[in-house]
Amino acid sequence: MNYREIRTNEMINTYIRQADVALSELGYTEHSFPHVTSVAEKAGYILQTMGYDNRMIELAKIAGYLHDIGNLVNRIEHSQSGAIMAFRILDHLDFPPEETCMIVAAIGNHDEGTGVPVSPMAAALILADKSDVRRNRVRNEDISTFDIHDRVNYSVTKADLQIDDAHEIVELTLKIDTEYSSVMDYFEIFLDRMILCRKAAERLGLQFKLTINDQQML
Repeated sequence: MNYREIRTNEMINTYIRQADVALSELGYTEHSFPHVTSVAEKAGYILQTMGYDNRMIELAKIAGYLHDIGNLVNRIEHSQSGAIMAFRILDHLDFPPEETCMIVAAIGNHDEGTGVPVSPMAAALILADKSDVRRNRVRNEDISTFDIHDRVNYSVTKADLQIDDAHEIVELTLKIDTEYSSVMDYFEIFLDRMILCRKAAERLGLQFKLTINDQQML
């Protein structure tokens, strides 16, 4: 089974949709199809650029697409509950145990609370997930009531993750509109994520760089 088939599986899409509904009730930013598709494509891009084989790239995309289904259970430790759900889904779809193990391990390690880049796939998933910061993930339409997460996401007008031609550096480049959020606000809520991105980059043999408004921060 491939990534395209996973994306068109209505059972899986129901879980993704309902997980996002749960987060919406809690006031979180969008974690539905735009997010998981973006993460899937970025994870695939990272492994493709670093020379991994086509099947590994395909599995990374599947991990990216499934990575947030655990939010259906609870936001807390959603990576672990998502890994268990993914195991059940992949087992039901007769995935080979070796492939299931890789996907489940990546999902179970993608969150900054407990995550570790235990494999290239896990590292790619971390980088893809943590780099998806953008204005249109904010659900709250009343700017006057934004919390810090709303302000930071809304302030990001451009986010780009690229690996250089020499395959030595992976750089996250952000444009932040400081009318809505300061650079310090970004670090207040995302510092742990950026540290995890650095570890993920190292797992892939890369150096992680963060550039905000044309200034290198990391």
